[in-house]
Amino acid sequence: MGPRTRSGEGSRPGRRGLAGFTMIELMIVMSIIVILVSIALPLYQKSIIRAKESVLKNNLFTLRTLIDEYTYDKQKAPQSLQDLVTEGYLRDIPVDPMTGSNQSWKVIMEDALRSVNQTEPGIFDVRSGSDKTGTDGTPYSDW
Repeated sequence: MGPRTRSGEGSRPGRRGLAGFTMIELMIVMSIIVILVSIALPLYQKSIIRAKESVLKNNLFTLRTLIDEYTYDKQKAPQSLQDLVTEGYLRDIPVDPMTGSNQSWKVIMEDALRSVNQTEPGIFDVRSGSDKTGTDGTPYSDW
């Protein structure tokens, strides 16, 4: 009797089980991966922008509420956002998520004739310092 071989061995020369892939198989897999990434990346970037917009809206709401509370409590508006921290209304000035800084907020001062304390007009409103436009088409600085 001649030497025995296991089934599958030696039947195809040059092919070693399932470990080897041809170049076309690798290219097809890479193409599928590129297509999936090109679909997922814009959705991921858009979700990051929406999250930043949500944080911005929350920060603006908080700052405006605290400016109103400070004005009611002290009978005068704060002269700067730092006054809210100094008086204990905030731990720290929140970061503007669109600019990445807590120093970029645009403060809108009261009109002296309409202010609570006409001798010291203070902050009436606060807005983002970003020059970018939101997903709704309005600039962040108008929110």
